[in-house]
Amino acid sequence: MRVAVVGATGLVGGEMVRVLEERDFPVDELLPLASPRSAGKEILFRGRSWEVRAIEESSFNDVDLALFSAGSGPSRQWAPVAAASGTVVVDNSSAWRMDSATPLVIPEVNGEAVLRHRGIIANPNCATIQAVVAAWPLHREAGLDYLSAVTFQSVSGTGRDALEELESGARAVLAGENPSSSVYPHPIAFDALPHIGAFDEGGVSEEEWKMVRESRKIMDLPALAVSCTTVRVPVFRGHSEALILRFRCDLSPERAREILQEAPGIVVIDDPTRCHYPMARPAAGTDPVFVGRIRRDTALEKALALWVVADNLRKGAALNAVQIGEELLERGALRH
Repeated sequence: MRVAVVGATGLVGGEMVRVLEERDFPVDELLPLASPRSAGKEILFRGRSWEVRAIEESSFNDVDLALFSAGSGPSRQWAPVAAASGTVVVDNSSAWRMDSATPLVIPEVNGEAVLRHRGIIANPNCATIQAVVAAWPLHREAGLDYLSAVTFQSVSGTGRDALEELESGARAVLAGENPSSSVYPHPIAFDALPHIGAFDEGGVSEEEWKMVRESRKIMDLPALAVSCTTVRVPVFRGHSEALILRFRCDLSPERAREILQEAPGIVVIDDPTRCHYPMARPAAGTDPVFVGRIRRDTALEKALALWVVADNLRKGAALNAVQIGEELLERGALRH
């Protein structure tokens, strides 16, 4: 089994390598690929160093699986090259998510969709993944007809430079100085920016449209009503979300809690009287989607409110991509 990781020196790419090792994915040869400026660096995998190579036309010869996390531009350029060579691509960028011929997959929700690939499978947006993992088992019970999401997204979703900017900005504020900003339009330290991605003419951000469109596609609910506001917050790692889910049939909080406790990939932490609920910092470095604050909505009938937290670099990106690879293996859909 030859597995390539494109963007291997980035935050998500590095996490992909770690997840491959932790889950004992059957990798005989690892091919860390990146831009020419990263060529020659070393990646540690299973106790040995693997040299990072610059991506080129021949990079995917005899590669069974390629995990891409290099951004939309490189994915549009190189994913078709890899697929043409017989490699199955799992792409973490937004380049292929809404392409009608490309499956958009969360294994706990629509794992069977991997069989419909034409060489490329899209990994959903991090915020969408955790929302849909929580919503899906409840939808199967009661029929989801409205989803509202307000997200509180960590800076690691933007990359390593954003982590450094948050740290330096926090130090500046604590020292009584004005923080600078280059990654975001305003300093992120001790603030919240309701701005993730470009805004369209109607004032809806790119990240908000991802939640709307991707959740509909993954759950095969094209008419699902979705409202969303996405916010960048001064958290290093881990996204939090306030969800409101309205159903066609009444669903009690008690029954919802039972369903979620039995659902794959979910851990319920829900005892607010003892201050037990999911939080981003404890979730960092872990795999589950954590759900708590399960209660009836105060305004809508047949609706529940939930608080959902997950590590955006793990389940929100690297872990989900590797799980797609595992799904392909289990269903005999890899060339290997």
